[in-house]
Amino acid sequence: MTSPDAIEIAEAEARDMQRAVIALREELEHSQARREQAVQQAYASAQGDIAQLKETVTALRGELEKARLDKDVAVRNAVSAAQGEITQLHATIAVLRDELEKARLETEVAVRNAVSSAQGEITQLRATIATLREALELAKIDKDNAVRREQLLHADEQAQFRETVRALREQLEAQARN
Repeated sequence: MTSPDAIEIAEAEARDMQRAVIALREELEHSQARREQAVQQAYASAQGDIAQLKETVTALRGELEKARLDKDVAVRNAVSAAQGEITQLHATIAVLRDELEKARLETEVAVRNAVSSAQGEITQLRATIATLREALELAKIDKDNAVRREQLLHADEQAQFRETVRALREQLEAQARN
């Protein structure tokens, strides 16, 4: 049998563990939201850069068409400059893709670490609960043994009192007969 206090303590510990798990989940969700927001901002920024670069390319093409009519040499130079920009854009896109992939991997690692940490803490808390349960059972056994010892002690005293009462009765009866 468990005492109501032990049950209340166990229930309080369970509630504390639930609160800790909820707090860790919320922290994990906030972390994921922040990482997703950072990825979205990087993506939006990249989209803005790409749109701006597309506008630049469009403007350069218009200028190239004009220059083509005026001078072939100017066209060749403009095309060469545009090709350099395109190469830079491709390099920039590759770098942005790498950064996005790195951010995704970091997010996955952070999530795995948070889950692993939470699982470790849950395991420790379960071990603590098991230890406390064992200690509670041992305390109950000790209490039951102490109660039995006291009962045996009182039973012996009662037997001695009964024997003393019987002996005194016999003495009184013997004196009464005399």
